Amino acid sequence: MTRIDAHHHVWRLRPATSVAETAPRAPGTASGPSRRPHDWLDAPDMATVRRDFTLDDLAPKAAAAGIDRTILVQVLPDADETAEFLSLAGAADLVAGVVGWADLTSDRLTDTLTALRTGTGGELLVGVRHLVQGEADSGWLNRGDVRRGLGRVADAGLAYDLLTLPHQLPAAIATVRALPELTFVLDHLSKPPIASGELRPWAALIRELAAEPNVFCKLSGMVTEADRTGWTVADLRPYADEVLDAFGPSRVMFGSDWPVCLPAASYREVVRAAEEVTDRLTAAERAEVFGGTAARAYRLRKENL
Repeated sequence: MTRIDAHHHVWRLRPATSVAETAPRAPGTASGPSRRPHDWLDAPDMATVRRDFTLDDLAPKAAAAGIDRTILVQVLPDADETAEFLSLAGAADLVAGVVGWADLTSDRLTDTLTALRTGTGGELLVGVRHLVQGEADSGWLNRGDVRRGLGRVADAGLAYDLLTLPHQLPAAIATVRALPELTFVLDHLSKPPIASGELRPWAALIRELAAEPNVFCKLSGMVTEADRTGWTVADLRPYADEVLDAFGPSRVMFGSDWPVCLPAASYREVVRAAEEVTDRLTAAERAEVFGGTAARAYRLRKENL
């Protein structure tokens, strides 16, 4: 079975100090993505990842950890970034699919998705994501214009990644139920409070969400929600056990969240932690978590595996 990391990012920062450095770089160049502002990296706890990360940086780390293919996930709400990620992915054997960004509320969403899919690397577009966690309205997913957009994502045969916080799960549950024709993938277990060790009410909401058959869950992002300087696998296991029991291994997929994970753990440490929290599964079930689930949820092409 091909081992898949179903969630990682790349970026190149745009410094404000040099005119030469701020010039955009052509998509698909060997050095990686074009330079863009990433204001979210200005937060103090992001200092260790406030630098460039490219596919060339990831490839040897993935190989050393036994990862064969990956899913590259959007970082910014920027359609140009998505087009560029598709171009990068098309030139790299490592990437089997891209989860990009498109404005769900736009009347031109269908045209945007069509343009992305017919552009360079467009056959690798497997999903769409919006940074719902940053929306002040906890019911943002329930908005009529958002629901219409999600319907167009379903019409395009793409998945939708849910990036939510626990208090946004009720809206996510309602949305998943309202759109049974759309495949949803929950990122990072919806970021439970691992550092505090609390399971409720997150666990109950996760089980309610998992009761809907059109939603999958990524076993990702746990180390950054734990105590970043002192986490242990024992801290992560109750949360991993909860999603594995609720969704079942055939609807759970591993994701590294590299390089966002780096303030808490190296790439290899994240992979090893995921291997340890799934050590009670059968070999067939682990094969699902580390490849089979992602391949099905994102409808990955066999030639890309």
